[in-house]
Amino acid sequence: MGNTLTPLIRDLLEWIAKEPRTHAEVMDGWRTSCPRLPVWEETTGHGFVARKGRMVEITPLGRAFLERREDRGWESGL
Repeated sequence: MGNTLTPLIRDLLEWIAKEPRTHAEVMDGWRTSCPRLPVWEETTGHGFVARKGRMVEITPLGRAFLERREDRGWESGL
């Protein structure tokens, strides 16, 4: 994943971390975000969020990603 999606992934994770979100709410809230699906796919593919029924929750990996400084790469592993 390139650096293009990293700020969008960070924004998505910060938004989800603020309060519980349903999957529908996440998809609706990111409807206007371009590119929405690559951001969602990368976020779920790296295990930063998980679906629990109809809810989407940030995972420990997602929290670790948010805690890392933006200028440090995470692609090589956490």
